[in-house]
Amino acid sequence: VQLQASGGGSVQAGGSLRLSCATSEYSLTFYNMGWFRQAPGKERELVAIINKSGGTTYYAESVKARFTISRDNAENSIILQMNSLKPEDTAVYICAATYRWSTLPQEWSYWGQGTQVTVSS
Repeated sequence: VQLQASGGGSVQAGGSLRLSCATSEYSLTFYNMGWFRQAPGKERELVAIINKSGGTTYYAESVKARFTISRDNAENSIILQMNSLKPEDTAVYICAATYRWSTLPQEWSYWGQGTQVTVSS
């Protein structure tokens, strides 16, 4: 499945951004969906996951209470609402899909191209 991420940009610390991940190929309800991020020189890390029904979510400790992942089934998309952004949130944010729930990046099957998020202090 081809995933298209959008919504990145530059914001000051404390600000908000809303990322979207969509595809026109298949219903995203077939997949567990996730957001990962990768900063220069660092490993790719999991940010958030939402299950196929949208009833279960998982967040990295570093983003809990600040980020919210959700499904917009009408638009066949996944949303990552990011509030209270910090400079350490600066990274390329990448959406991904998998049939089996996993917190390990290597077990995810489909990846989008990523969108840059830059948070200045």
